[in-house]
Amino acid sequence: MYDLTGFQRDVLYVIAGQDEPHGLAIKDELENYYETEIHHGRLYPNLDEVVDKGLVEKGELDKRTNYYTITARGQRELEARREWEDQYVDGFDSSDE
Repeated sequence: MYDLTGFQRDVLYVIAGQDEPHGLAIKDELENYYETEIHHGRLYPNLDEVVDKGLVEKGELDKRTNYYTITARGQRELEARREWEDQYVDGFDSSDE
């Protein structure tokens, strides 16, 4: 997980939070979060990268549409990341600002 870009980690979170999303559903979620257009040339190479790393599995809905699911390893990596983040932000309360 440490060798992923922030964008790739966001891709993992989106996939983990949905039930077998296809590429365009992932793209839509990321565009909502980033508040900007995500081009196919950015999305799909990053999806391929997390698949190649064994964090995500890719399946085929039809000849043109793939779906993505988080693997057990991907889930463990996300959980480890959240634990790591929590040691720095645990107890942070936005009302403290």
